[in-house]
Amino acid sequence: MLRRLTCLAGAALTASLALLVPTLALAQTKPTYVHAGKLIDTEAGKVLTNQLIRIEGERVAAVAPWTGAPSDGPVLDWSAYTVLPGLMDMHTHLVDQEQTDNIAEPLLTTAAEQAYIGAAHARATLMAGFTSVRDVGSWRAFSDVALRDAIDRGLVPGPRMSVAGAYMTTPGGGGEITGIAADVGIPPEMRRGVVEDVADTHKKARALLVGGADFLKLIATGAVLTVGTEPGQLELSAEEIAAAVEEAAKRATYATAHAHGAEGIKVAVRAGVRSIEHGSLIDDEGIALMKAKGAWLVADIYNGDFIDAYGREHGWPAETLRKNLETTEAQRIGFTKAVKAGVKIAYGTDAGVFPHGQNARQMPYMVKYGMTPMQAIQSATTVSAALMGKSAEVGVISKGRYADMIAVAGDPLADITLLSSVAKVMKGGVVVKE
Repeated sequence: MLRRLTCLAGAALTASLALLVPTLALAQTKPTYVHAGKLIDTEAGKVLTNQLIRIEGERVAAVAPWTGAPSDGPVLDWSAYTVLPGLMDMHTHLVDQEQTDNIAEPLLTTAAEQAYIGAAHARATLMAGFTSVRDVGSWRAFSDVALRDAIDRGLVPGPRMSVAGAYMTTPGGGGEITGIAADVGIPPEMRRGVVEDVADTHKKARALLVGGADFLKLIATGAVLTVGTEPGQLELSAEEIAAAVEEAAKRATYATAHAHGAEGIKVAVRAGVRSIEHGSLIDDEGIALMKAKGAWLVADIYNGDFIDAYGREHGWPAETLRKNLETTEAQRIGFTKAVKAGVKIAYGTDAGVFPHGQNARQMPYMVKYGMTPMQAIQSATTVSAALMGKSAEVGVISKGRYADMIAVAGDPLADITLLSSVAKVMKGGVVVKE
């Protein structure tokens, strides 16, 4: 009798599920709508008013003028806001601790602790309206790969990440942990990208790409924040840079170069890197070369003010403060010249030197040093998407792209600082901040 009742209950459950499946399927295919009071069309460089955005699954299905609320799905009322694509930051360091006065800071946490730190940084970045980032280097090799994959699997909230895996640098160069005692060993996982020569560059570039890196990050010159290196000094040779570019090309991707010094910038661009990070001491020849070669400039022109003020207050090394002063204004002068010359400029902040989630603080600097507000927004949307080779996926609110968008109270084209106070964030059709 008990067995018969169990069978009957199972049959009833099966029948109920059969009736429920069409309902579930309908719910999954039901569109969502956003009523945008103003919509910034970053591709056309214009503002549309009173628009209806139809979202199916993770992607935008249509954008059209508002004619009334549709009846086949819920409508998010963003009519009091300016809506624009999710912003992008092409130069972040999500996984590591934020910059401190302690040059040995990367050695003070376990890999497990670091994973939680990275998750917190990723969430802060997403809540600030940055739905895509490039992570251009972490101390522990492939920790950025793990964070990217955790976000993609829905384990932790964060932006879409394109990652470098590790820094490719010379021994003792700008991508090394320096300034510590000679008899203190650095863990091997923090030196995966240290290269000795051209052959070693080929080998380690391959290993990073096989290990999950989306692109390669080369430290072509010394660094402001690495003790014992000078920003103007060339570190990787032209042949080593070309070897990394070659390995990236074999896998249909690219290399980007940290390069402050004028000569390092030119060597890297001639070798075929896709973008120059920082570009602090760029000269007119370098600007012309970047324009001719179609290379992108990713210049963190807000960062210098933060380093000077915060670094002095918190006792950062005198060497760091000196190098920062030597590069900050020069970088801004070069940036202005690059804008006038028509160099492609993608938005990148070096977030991690300053707190994550404050990425939009650079927007007013972009305008102050030569861009229109629309150009500044495009640098963080369409131009950044093109740099990553993802123009068909992100950067514009239009049919087929991911439904990544933000809403801002007011007009960011009239007051670009409003982008530091994002009211709503959607990623892949899901509202993550409201």
